[in-house]
Amino acid sequence: MKKKLIVPYDFTEVADCALRHALVTGKVVHAEVHALHVVSKKDEIKDAREKLEKATADAKNSSAAKEVDLVCHVRVGNIFDDIADFAVEIGAELIFMGTHGATGWQHITGSHALKVVTSSPAPFVITQDTEIDSEGYNDIVVPLDLHKETKQKLTLVANIAQYFSSRVHVVIPDESDEFLKHTVKANIVFANKFFNERGIDVTTTLAPSSGFDKEVVKHAVKVNADLIAIMNLQKNQLLGLFGSNHEQYMITNEAGIPVLIVNPIDATNAYQTIFT
Repeated sequence: MKKKLIVPYDFTEVADCALRHALVTGKVVHAEVHALHVVSKKDEIKDAREKLEKATADAKNSSAAKEVDLVCHVRVGNIFDDIADFAVEIGAELIFMGTHGATGWQHITGSHALKVVTSSPAPFVITQDTEIDSEGYNDIVVPLDLHKETKQKLTLVANIAQYFSSRVHVVIPDESDEFLKHTVKANIVFANKFFNERGIDVTTTLAPSSGFDKEVVKHAVKVNADLIAIMNLQKNQLLGLFGSNHEQYMITNEAGIPVLIVNPIDATNAYQTIFT
C-alpha cells in the first residue's frame, strides 16, 4: 500500500507552504498527498470542494506533484477532531500543517496547533513560511533532553534521514549536576551509536541547559537546518507545565524552521513506524 500524507488546507499561504513540503516528501517516499479542508455545515461542502480543487490546481501541475497523487477532501466538523479521525481512517503516516497568526481561517496558532497535534496518532511537520528544498530535508536538528521519551523520535528521524540522505545534528543539554552529567554522556554515546549503525552522518553538540529550547533554535540556524524534531511530552496533559512553553516556542520559532513533532508511543499509538 502507498504511504499517505495529509495536509490540513485552509487557503492561506502557510497552507500552500505545508502542501509543498508534503509534495516534495511524497515524491521522495512515494506517498499520496491528501489535502483536507474542514467546513462547519453540510451545505458548504460543494463550494468548498470546488475552491479546494481550484486552489490546489497549481500545486498539481508543479514538478514535485507530477509524480505524486494529490487528492482533495472536504469534511464537516472541526479541525481539532477531524484531522485526527481522518488520519486514522486513511492510515496516514505524517501530517503537514501550516501555523500562522490568529487571522487565518482556522486560527492555527501555536497553541491550537499543539491541540491538533495532541489529538492525533500520527506525527506532524509544522511549517511556517520557510520553503522546502527541492532535495528535501538535508539537515535535521534533534534536541535530546533527559526525558526518556525523547529517544522514541529517533527511529522516525532516522527513517526520514535515510530517505533524504540527511545529516542529523543532536543537541544535548550541558548539565552541571554530576548525576545528570552521567546521563548526558550516556545520551551522546547512544545517539552516535544509533545513527552510525544506520549509516547516517551525525554530530552531537552540548548546549546550555538554561533556555535549552532557544539554544536548540540557535544551533539550528547555525547549521542551516531544514527541520527540528521534537517530542510532545505533554501529550496527555495538553499545554501543561513543559508543553505550553517549550513546544509552542519551538513550532513557532522565530527562525521559521519547520518542526517535526511526535507524540510519545503508548498502547493506543502504533503510528511511529513511518517510512520503514
